[in-house]
Amino acid sequence: MKAPDECSDIQDVRNEIDLIDREVIDALSKRFQYVIAAARLKTSEASVKAPDRFDAMLQQRREWAQESGLNPDVVEKLYRDLVNYFIDEEMKHYKSK
Repeated sequence: MKAPDECSDIQDVRNEIDLIDREVIDALSKRFQYVIAAARLKTSEASVKAPDRFDAMLQQRREWAQESGLNPDVVEKLYRDLVNYFIDEEMKHYKSK
């Protein structure tokens, strides 16, 4: 993988972005496997939804975004959408056990 300042043209930049996007998607897939594992271990629908954990997680992701120089509002929206989807999927797995 090249550092951004090592890219000599737009195609280099695009190739590196594509590699990063692939890593992000692979990481999301791995995260989803942990969501499924959580569904197996939880004992109630309330524990699947876990609103206190959800709120704390969003706050932590906002802090991480800030530390990384990203817009916390954008990162919160991404995680809010992503985790709500994962909660829906986790609930399906929880109900099917």
